[in-house]
Amino acid sequence: MIALEILRRQPSGEAPRTPLLFLHGAYVGAWCWDEHFLPWFAERGFPCYALSLRGHGASGGRERLHDFGIGDYVDDLAHAVAEVGQPPVLIGHSMGALVVQKYLEREAARAVIHVCPVPPFGLLPSTFSLAFGRPQFFAEINSLAGGHSASRKALAEALFAGPVEADRIDRHYARMQAESRRALMDMTLWGLPQLWRMQRVEALVLGAEHDALIAPSLAQSAARLLGAEYRLLDGLGHAVMLDSAWESAAQAILAWLDERAL
Repeated sequence: MIALEILRRQPSGEAPRTPLLFLHGAYVGAWCWDEHFLPWFAERGFPCYALSLRGHGASGGRERLHDFGIGDYVDDLAHAVAEVGQPPVLIGHSMGALVVQKYLEREAARAVIHVCPVPPFGLLPSTFSLAFGRPQFFAEINSLAGGHSASRKALAEALFAGPVEADRIDRHYARMQAESRRALMDMTLWGLPQLWRMQRVEALVLGAEHDALIAPSLAQSAARLLGAEYRLLDGLGHAVMLDSAWESAAQAILAWLDERAL
């Protein structure tokens, strides 16, 4: 078994709420949740966990990254759920949301939140839109898949809604990594969710108004296919957990959890 990094933040109260298990997207690790979301939700009574998928963050397997597909990431998620010890709310971002969708083919969940998700129909619509509409930007972002560098300007445009301080983008840039080519192919065509096999649970899809990678219209289409409620996050880019207005995304998640007494 590959050693997996699971970051933990525990609340200080006597009666904790439903555990939250966060799953990152491509090119990053669990660290992306720990900057703001994990301590923020822990302060509000939620036991919080964030998993680094194999080959990501401080998890093992970096040297074999391109051998891993979405099915391997689903195995990692199942392991993390078992580590939590009780059914958590699963919160997946981008690629992580697709991993959650695939997990639901095997198991149920307490509830799920898909943030700027790769839709059940995969990356092809986004890929064609960027390749033909913004070819230079597409080339820069695509270079990350092979472990090559992209410009800080392209990274900021991909992740954030507006101007970003140079030191902040440098800090995030230094922690970015390659993504598995096999996983990217799975998200494009070969490993997409089979909707008829998925467990139906309470679900929310969050789109971001200024998402340059997963357009809000695609997130809304994903919500319809998944039978999920859809809400739009105004003023945010793709990396909602790191953007300047990250707290508005956290508040939207909290409101949905509160409505369901989770």
